[in-house]
Amino acid sequence: MNLKAAITGIHGYVPEDVMTNADLEKIVETNDEWITSRTGIKERRILKGEGKGTSVMAAEAVRGLLEKTNTDPNDIDLVIVATVTPDYMFPSTANLVCTQVGIPSICSFDILAACSGFIYALTTGAQFIESGRFKKVIVVGADKMSSIIDYTDRTTCVLFGDGAGAVLLEPTEGENGIIDFMLHSDGSGENHLIMKGGGSKYPASHDTIDKRYHYINQEGPQVFKFAVTNMANVAAAIMEKNNLKGEDVRWLVPHQANKRIIDATANRMGIGEDKVMVNIQKYGNTTAATIPLCLFDYQDQIKKGDNLILAAFGGGFTWGSVYVKWAI
Repeated sequence: MNLKAAITGIHGYVPEDVMTNADLEKIVETNDEWITSRTGIKERRILKGEGKGTSVMAAEAVRGLLEKTNTDPNDIDLVIVATVTPDYMFPSTANLVCTQVGIPSICSFDILAACSGFIYALTTGAQFIESGRFKKVIVVGADKMSSIIDYTDRTTCVLFGDGAGAVLLEPTEGENGIIDFMLHSDGSGENHLIMKGGGSKYPASHDTIDKRYHYINQEGPQVFKFAVTNMANVAAAIMEKNNLKGEDVRWLVPHQANKRIIDATANRMGIGEDKVMVNIQKYGNTTAATIPLCLFDYQDQIKKGDNLILAAFGGGFTWGSVYVKWAI
């Protein structure tokens, strides 16, 4: 018996509050033309309200997923949440999500791989399905990026938004499902994209707050160079490994960091814009949530048997790709 993990459901959630480029013009020196031409972003969603963390959005995505797939919370075997903005260092956000949606005392944990987090979590969850150990696994990508953004830094504050997306994985013996994946990392990119404060190296103190260590710090040109090269290369590599040509791929599902990076990846794969999922204009970069939110937004356009290539690049550096044959 050759089991595969198949995505059998998808749901997404974004907060109601919208922050447009015009709103950003009022708080930092920037403008709509500058943001749009360089990133493709027009607006992003922001989770507001005291005491509301990433788990709030993740739980909404999971509730919608359970309802849509008519799945009993008691039947879930594992929940994995990919995030760089957990509610706390511990307990895991996945633990909190399970309690909020009524999933009993199962295995649940977080994965931190920045913008590649959902791909890392998806492939991790798939291994539990393929081994025969579990029957129903929920994988969530969720981030409240507004909680770690310095809104006086125009190079980063224009890029990020808040959101969550969740998928249900189940076993199948058919030809559809998660076919292959490639994951990579390179710690030498540490200082190019980092949040220095809050960990064991620089625990919270007056000094770390004064130095703004608890916000994202990004060296844009270096990150762009690494992202364009590695995200495009890993997407092309998984195609080559599985003997796929551009015409064989129905959808590229790219991490939504920057429209120029997305375009470069599509060009490297030899596919046109009509095969690329893009919603960065609505949500900005929601980090671990971008890929599941794309699947959620485009779900009505994906057909059973379609070949999808998921690709991402993030801080760490981390990057990877997944080849999926759509199962629903």
